[in-house]
Amino acid sequence: MASEKILVVDDETDLQFVINQKFRRQIRNGQYEFHFAFNGLEALAKLIEVPDIAIILSDINMPEMDGLTLLSKVRELKNPLLKTVICSAYGDMENIRTAMNRGAFDFVTKPVDFNDLEVTLEKTIAELNVVREGLAYHDKLLSIEHDLLVAREIQRAILPKRIPDLGWADIYGSMDAAKQIGGDFYDYFLMDDHRMGFVIGDVSGKGIPAAIFMAVSRTLIRATGLKGMSPSECMNYVNHLLCTESVNSMFVTVFYGMMDKENDTLHFVNAGHNPPVLLRKDGTMEVFPMTCNIVLGIIDGFGFTAHSIPFREGDVLVLYTDGVTEAFNSAQEEYGFDTLQELLREKVLKDPDVMSAADTSEITCRTITGDVARFAGDEEQSDDITVLVVKRT
Repeated sequence: MASEKILVVDDETDLQFVINQKFRRQIRNGQYEFHFAFNGLEALAKLIEVPDIAIILSDINMPEMDGLTLLSKVRELKNPLLKTVICSAYGDMENIRTAMNRGAFDFVTKPVDFNDLEVTLEKTIAELNVVREGLAYHDKLLSIEHDLLVAREIQRAILPKRIPDLGWADIYGSMDAAKQIGGDFYDYFLMDDHRMGFVIGDVSGKGIPAAIFMAVSRTLIRATGLKGMSPSECMNYVNHLLCTESVNSMFVTVFYGMMDKENDTLHFVNAGHNPPVLLRKDGTMEVFPMTCNIVLGIIDGFGFTAHSIPFREGDVLVLYTDGVTEAFNSAQEEYGFDTLQELLREKVLKDPDVMSAADTSEITCRTITGDVARFAGDEEQSDDITVLVVKRT
């Protein structure tokens, strides 16, 4: 343990000898390391020479620069790890009060009672240790904050880049994390020249564990999907891997779809995720029914069931996480699934300009996220908000 460095500032020349004698045991044990100055100016120079001095023990009445002026100069340094103990004659309460008002931590009176001085130094060091612990904790928090910001940028970077115009599909997604990092994800990728896979997921829990599980889940689904497996085979395999590696009983809800342009069909598995909404070109709206599938990462060996529906030119599929429907406003009212359906019906399905646009997916995605933001107002976002829109063009 490093010695506490103490600067004694006093114009009495014999004080150095007395201090070294009275605290010889602490000096020998490496507990204290004393430095000396004879006035305020010398003290300031000594602070520059020995920057890690922790305590200043200063007299008030000194030539060239007195203790009160020194206190003012020390306060300008704004160093929380530097405490000043003032020393003055007994009864000199006016100067002592002035010293305390200028930032002195404590005081002792002359003639000095060295037992009292030892207690005062110990108390001052204890306070310094509290401050040190607080600063170390603050630095650790700043480091964590920096790491989370980096993780946020990494998480954003792994979200898919927009697929160039295929001529047969338009897809757009967005993910707005409630905290620095989120547990939601979406992805899409081409399997071959006529099939495209896409997925949206929501990991249980929050924070760093959820973000890591999100990255693992997304990577496994993409790597497996790119092999060309059917949606049920893909989910069976990924579920096995997640169950094998999962910790703390984490799981993920997933909607995984595979669009096939050759037969205008959407093959999909809904593993415990929110029901998608399908906007048909003919002006009808369909909500996907619940399935018998469960979330990924809970039961190893579970057999996921896939379904298929027609997905023709002009049809639009809207996927979302529960951060959309469970958004709250300041009155603690929930946005809700009914509000989402009504928004899609009025702002997308009934608007021929939107349904026929080349960028229907982006317009629809921004319409949803914008309306949720409008609804929530100033209420703090409590969950990740993720939307993925797919259109057969």
